[in-house]
Amino acid sequence: MDAFTTLDGLVVPLDRANVDTDAIIPKQFLKSVKRSGFGPNLFDEWRYLDVGEPDQGDVPLGYSTERPLNADFVLNQPRYSGAQVLLARDNFGCGSSREHAVWALLDYGIRVVIAPSFADIFYNNCFKNGVLPFALSVDEVDRLFKEIDVNEGYRLQVDLAAQHVTLPSGETMNFEIDNFRKECKDSMRLLSV
Repeated sequence: MDAFTTLDGLVVPLDRANVDTDAIIPKQFLKSVKRSGFGPNLFDEWRYLDVGEPDQGDVPLGYSTERPLNADFVLNQPRYSGAQVLLARDNFGCGSSREHAVWALLDYGIRVVIAPSFADIFYNNCFKNGVLPFALSVDEVDRLFKEIDVNEGYRLQVDLAAQHVTLPSGETMNFEIDNFRKECKDSMRLLSV
């Protein structure tokens, strides 16, 4: 695998604080230790109008075609189809220590998560599994939410080596990733595109 260097990705805004791992992937879907197959159940209780169960329905599109979708939830809105960058609020990934939450994000196609803060275990699990999490200030995150709201197809360019994200305007916002994570061969191998 090539090392993660840059990603140019569509951004999906999840305007909620304290999103816990139970919301990211509900407990009933944790029966597998394979790292794939969790994407269709990412944010299951928010994406669907019914109660989901393992192996329920056909999932070729990344969601169950036999279950009623919640049209108001951002992942179900066509403008965010194919998003690779998730923008969230404070304390993203709090709750239990399950790696399944990161597996679900990755299986759905999310490669980068941006928030003002993360739960420590979730943050560490991201690096172990090829998802790049980084914090921006509350003001910067607020600005991104506002820009995404009025600009359909909003994309960000993430540069891990330079530790910055480039907005469509060309302006950059800096983020910090400790040198160990940037230089660790295993971490860089997993953070690949």
